[in-house]
Amino acid sequence: MRKSETSKVFLKLSEKISNAEDLDDASWPNRSLLWQRRYAALALKHRGQINGGALILSGHGASLRIDGGSLLVKNGFTHYPQKQDIFRFFPGGPENPKRIILLDCSGSLTFDVLSWIAHQRIDLVRIDWRGEVICLASKSGYSANPFRVEWQRQTRADENARMEYSVGKITKKIENTITTLEKSVRKTQAWNKAMEAAYSTLTKLDAREPQNIVQLRAAEANAAAAYFRAWKGSPIRWRGTSRRPIPEAWREIGVRSSPFYAAGNRNAGHPVNAILNYAYTALQSEIQIWAVSDGYDPTLGIMHETSLGSSAFISDEMEPYRPMVDQRVLDFIKDVVFDPTDFVLRADGVVRLNPELARCVVTVCRTLRSA
Repeated sequence: MRKSETSKVFLKLSEKISNAEDLDDASWPNRSLLWQRRYAALALKHRGQINGGALILSGHGASLRIDGGSLLVKNGFTHYPQKQDIFRFFPGGPENPKRIILLDCSGSLTFDVLSWIAHQRIDLVRIDWRGEVICLASKSGYSANPFRVEWQRQTRADENARMEYSVGKITKKIENTITTLEKSVRKTQAWNKAMEAAYSTLTKLDAREPQNIVQLRAAEANAAAAYFRAWKGSPIRWRGTSRRPIPEAWREIGVRSSPFYAAGNRNAGHPVNAILNYAYTALQSEIQIWAVSDGYDPTLGIMHETSLGSSAFISDEMEPYRPMVDQRVLDFIKDVVFDPTDFVLRADGVVRLNPELARCVVTVCRTLRSA
């Protein structure tokens, strides 16, 4: 990148930081560097899980272009001063990533890049600052397997088959919920009630008490409400709050629901919920890539209702894995001491993550389906 281009990127980055409630000049780059180093350690740790793993880009000025037949990748800038990470991948290279995730970043890529990654069977995922997948290019494209799509249709149309599929997914979800409660949630009276609700729900599912999808979802929702209540009050460790105060509610895990009801839980009002949004999105992208590459129709739900633009089948398949994501998030939260500059509290009350922190969260919560 030429010096003039670098200066423009840093100027844009400085404006963003300046607009983000006048973040402390020293704290933001220091924390960004800390999370950058943590991401590097996590990426190395998880490198061998699935071929070359995933390359996660964030910040301003990221770029992907073809140079001499190879893919030249430049990561974005998240703080100043910062050395730009540059990667080069060759056709058929053993170190090529299995997927590239563009995480809340700005920059550019060319049409040639899309052709190159398709030939190299590399997935491309773009996730915005809310933790939503806004673009996904699978290495195989979407080529429906008529037998699998027909299975989806027939299973949804047959009430007995639909219930059998759905009960199986929710049963596994509740079982994983119990595991997360046992391993990662502190034992309180709310914890006892959550365990009682989970085992009670399993008993009802085993006895086939829910007669239809509505009753099944109601039973699952009751268990989920008790489960998330067991999280409430768990302490979150902080540093630097005398320099930059935080809302009192941020000192412990709160309710899962967002105060911004119109947008569901996507516009998080609490740091833990913002982290969960990214974690669930990492899971969603994994499941969607699997489903599309195996020839399923991601929009044709079995348990969840299909609506225009929705990925109902992905929501179906995600259910058993959600508590596994929760466990990784809870363990991650216990393992770190946060700083106020790890998050940006916007003027409308919505919480955003430091992009380098978001990269760590996505790295920690990837590859659950193969775990």
